[in-house]
Amino acid sequence: MTVSAIVLAAGRGTRMQSDLPKPLHRVRGRSLLAWVIHALQDIEIESTELDSVVVVVGHGRELVMSSLDAGFDRQFLYAEQLSQRGTGDAAAVGLAELDLFDNSFSENDHVIVVPGDTPLLTSDTVAALVESHLSSGAAATVVTAVLEDPAGYGRILRTDKGDVAGIIEHRDASADQRSIAEINGGMYCFRRSLLAPALRLISSDNAQGEMYLTDAIGVLVEAGHPVHAFIADPVEISGVNDRSQLGFVGERLGRRIAETHMRNGVTIEQLSSTVIDASVIIEPDATVRAATVLEGVTSIGAGAVVGPNSHLIDATIEPRAQVQSSVVSAATVVADSVIEPFTHLTADD
Repeated sequence: MTVSAIVLAAGRGTRMQSDLPKPLHRVRGRSLLAWVIHALQDIEIESTELDSVVVVVGHGRELVMSSLDAGFDRQFLYAEQLSQRGTGDAAAVGLAELDLFDNSFSENDHVIVVPGDTPLLTSDTVAALVESHLSSGAAATVVTAVLEDPAGYGRILRTDKGDVAGIIEHRDASADQRSIAEINGGMYCFRRSLLAPALRLISSDNAQGEMYLTDAIGVLVEAGHPVHAFIADPVEISGVNDRSQLGFVGERLGRRIAETHMRNGVTIEQLSSTVIDASVIIEPDATVRAATVLEGVTSIGAGAVVGPNSHLIDATIEPRAQVQSSVVSAATVVADSVIEPFTHLTADD
């Protein structure tokens, strides 16, 4: 049995109002897309592991591809979506690339489909999705969430028995369907052998004139295949469409990173004014004081004190050193030394 992944990262992201492709906007030291890839490759599933990862690219494809190739040790497959024809088309393009790479799949193989703009997604949730899908025996499992205000999201349609009957996009939904609070999270796990036939049967006959991946769920249901729902934390599966949402996930990721360090024995005096990239290493008994920014491949040794009002970029702070109200860029502060306030230390110093 294998589990592969298709990551949808072809969109331009016009609401970001930027020339940079949306998947490459950075938050806490990683691009949006890199956060998703990390969540996928770190999953632990009993009796299997993540096999191939296909990234569907489009706008700025060369930038997206070079970013991933430079940032990860693993090999990715790339599939280009030539025109923005919807998530169904993007999934079909990704699946075709996966089949070209390996067409020897069996009934026991599965494929995850996730958007590339959900940086709060965790490997634990991806693993739980796959395990829930496998244990249910379903043809497909759709990630859902329950929202107080579901406006704008696709709604989950259920049968009288509570099974998933389909997904209706907000713009295509009736007034009664828009009152449904359970929404589509935009993430799926499919039995691989059934996904391509289902995608061939969907059309663009809808308000947007696009091929919705959600319609594949209806196709499977109509064919008599069971479809399962996996209810997730709505915050964790939320996507980024504009700078406001980028700021929101930055705050959440910042707290997640800081709490991990604190559980590992690091003192962080003021979470609200501290910025720590995911790549930063801090040893136990180090202290990070208020209004401090730690970026890049910075490492801080045991017993060191950094801050307040300090900015470290690719810096090495050795054990018990102190950096006060200073900037350290690509330089090393040796053990037990003290960097006085208002110093700008670089690799050339």
